[in-house]
Amino acid sequence: MSTKINKDPDQVETTGHSWDGIEELNNPLPSWWLWSFYGCILFALVYSILYPAWPLLDKATPGILGYSTRAEVAKDIQKFEDANANLVSRLETIDLDMATIRADEDLYNYAVQGGAAVFRTWCAQCHGSGAAGVQASGYPNLTDDDWLWGGALEDIHYTVTNGIRNEDNPDARWSQMPAFGADELLSNEEIGQVVQYVLKISGQEHDAALATPGETVFLDNCAACHMDDGTGDRYQGAPNLTDAIWLYGGDAETLTETVKNARFGVMPTHVERLSEAERRAVAVYVHTRGGGE
Repeated sequence: MSTKINKDPDQVETTGHSWDGIEELNNPLPSWWLWSFYGCILFALVYSILYPAWPLLDKATPGILGYSTRAEVAKDIQKFEDANANLVSRLETIDLDMATIRADEDLYNYAVQGGAAVFRTWCAQCHGSGAAGVQASGYPNLTDDDWLWGGALEDIHYTVTNGIRNEDNPDARWSQMPAFGADELLSNEEIGQVVQYVLKISGQEHDAALATPGETVFLDNCAACHMDDGTGDRYQGAPNLTDAIWLYGGDAETLTETVKNARFGVMPTHVERLSEAERRAVAVYVHTRGGGE
């Protein structure tokens, strides 16, 4: 049962709520709080009139001041572009030779730093943030000394510009390994033999009895691209099979999959994605990661 407490006539009225005999007084809000609240409402109204505020279907209300954070960012970007315009111009026209670029310290530093930014934006998704690639996934390590199509600065620039095996650029680097199993060019027995031979020439454990006939299979079907000794032809995009660097993996199971169904990694062209200066800058950056020639 609740008991109402007697109050003086001038005492504050209650809200009428009662909990176990405890009643809530209907005290007015402090004046400072009310005026702060009203001030916030007024500020919000004025702000929404002066600045972009209310979202519409395809844009926001612009505000009578016409202020734009995008315009502020664009202004900052333009400021730095103007400051670097001379370096960009030099980078676009200088010979693609590391010795020449290194001789210009300001240009070299700009190319490396700018190229690092381009790499993190456009390349790191496949090649990793440190350019070491993703092991056994078809994304090559750019820090080692095993380069298909060449690792000189000009070679890297060409690859970045045109890409590999894409259908968007007729100048893309192109090579295609036959699917020896899927296309029934080799029997399963012959595939097993040539896999053991590749294991042999790459210095891995292998079945010598299968590797011997596998050499004949290799010379008849693989040597045209990978060379008789298996060291490959980089300018055909045919990798060296005698080292310990594998794009998709060098164990027997992975090699069998490669021989049976082939590989067909694709790199996009960057002609429209990046400017000439950006492509040159990222080529310089990649070259400095340790694998460039």
